[in-house]
Amino acid sequence: MAIALVAMAAATIAAIGCSRGEGRTSTTTTLSPTTLWPYGQPEYSIEVPEGYEQLLPERAQETKPIGRPAPAEPTPGAKPAQPKSAAEKDDLTYIASVKDRMAAAGAKPALIIVIDDAGYSLTQLKPFLALPFPITIAVLPQVEHSAEAASLAADAGKEVVLHQPMQALGGNNPGPGAIRLGMPREEVASTLAKNLDGLPQAIGVNNHMGSAATRDQPIMAAVLELVKKRGIYYLDSLTAPGTATAALCRELSIPYWERDVFLDNSGDRQSIIGALEEGKKVASARGASVLIGHVWSAELAQTLADVYPSLIAEGYSLSTISKYMMQSAAGDANARPGD
Repeated sequence: MAIALVAMAAATIAAIGCSRGEGRTSTTTTLSPTTLWPYGQPEYSIEVPEGYEQLLPERAQETKPIGRPAPAEPTPGAKPAQPKSAAEKDDLTYIASVKDRMAAAGAKPALIIVIDDAGYSLTQLKPFLALPFPITIAVLPQVEHSAEAASLAADAGKEVVLHQPMQALGGNNPGPGAIRLGMPREEVASTLAKNLDGLPQAIGVNNHMGSAATRDQPIMAAVLELVKKRGIYYLDSLTAPGTATAALCRELSIPYWERDVFLDNSGDRQSIIGALEEGKKVASARGASVLIGHVWSAELAQTLADVYPSLIAEGYSLSTISKYMMQSAAGDANARPGD
């Protein structure tokens, strides 16, 4: 089914959307606005619960709570920015053409919600499985409850993807089953294959951390070649700018998806609602938006349940990447959430 899904979708559309602790006690990591983070957007500049502090980069800067970083203000007297390379222009043209096709389809704007970091705590996962609309659960491999989390999510009718650990620039440990810089392509492929085989419900992959690995062209080529061979999809979590994913997806003729908004850069309800507003704007403009949250966010599941009726009343669809690709491939502009 997964092979047929991507084969059908790739022929018609390439899409832009690519821890532990049972309690709810959280600690806020304070980030100084003067601290330098030389690699672009860090993996996480967010409020994290106890036990997750090791996921934070050693150095970070404050980022806006939602969406992508705004372009820096020009420095007086600075040289103008250099023209984009031919490859960068090709990527932008590719992405723009996808947006145009989505808008032309006339479908309801879709909000695609992905919940990362499942596999450590089933208690934290269960409120997301009870949500009355389609979501995607991204499961970490080779941790205590990986297999059970994927099984419960599939039984609840949720989409399952592998949350593949990848090396970060900040030196943090991405966890077991990680893909790291310097791995031969064969080892990258075998690592990914082992993790996928351990989660047979997974019909896609997104990266956990990965600000170093996702920029490495040979590593990502090995990842995406296996993704294409397996007939699944890859979602770029965009934990850092400048990833190799878009260009490689274009070369391999496979659908390209990327994260648009992090839902819980700040874990409070009002910030989550603000992030949803950003996602709605993106979906209205592009046809769909991908919003990533985390299974340990104390207020996220309840907030999503509370706002769901209003999202439907406003004309938004709640979907998953596979559903959206199939509906787009079938030309079903009137598909409804949960169909």
